[in-house]
Amino acid sequence: MLTLVNDREDYLKLSHYIDGNDEVVRQKARDLYNASEDDIDFIRNAFHFVRDEIKHSWDVKDKRVTVTASQTLKEGVGICYAKSNLLAALLRLEGIPAGICYQRLTLGDTPDSGYCIHALNAVYLKTLDKWIRLDARGNKETVHAEFSLDQEMLAFQIRSEYDEIDYSEVYAEPVKETMQVLENSDDAIFMYLNNLPERI
Repeated sequence: MLTLVNDREDYLKLSHYIDGNDEVVRQKARDLYNASEDDIDFIRNAFHFVRDEIKHSWDVKDKRVTVTASQTLKEGVGICYAKSNLLAALLRLEGIPAGICYQRLTLGDTPDSGYCIHALNAVYLKTLDKWIRLDARGNKETVHAEFSLDQEMLAFQIRSEYDEIDYSEVYAEPVKETMQVLENSDDAIFMYLNNLPERI
């Protein structure tokens, strides 16, 4: 069960990191909305855009560090923290409440590789009166996140035996630990391997 940390109206607000006031972000939201049949189709299209068209820095070995929604859109690359800011901004611009969620995962396949915090989104579907989680991290051979109204199809399944955690909280703003590491880094690959927070 997801738990809203903030007041419901906060999940529609634009901010420093979820900077939907940038004209490039506003135009992309309009384009995606105009190409959609209804709100659910728009959410699906925005999710697919961020998942597929904005590349994950680690997957493409791109050292650029993006932080805000507008930076992520303009550069076309980012890690999950940045991509979740962008998806939230696109959705909020068209009146869809959206927040940020987190998981604690092993950095590699086993606990001896260390841990990291992973970011994804929660989105409110007005017609169904429910929140769902979507993970726009980006798919690859071992990652298959999809849009689904019936069951979560996230990028990563939690392995409790490895002390991984599925946090239930939905935040209106990204937590400071995730934004600080982006703002204090200039090499996304080094950051990904060495500096990601392990807990929130």
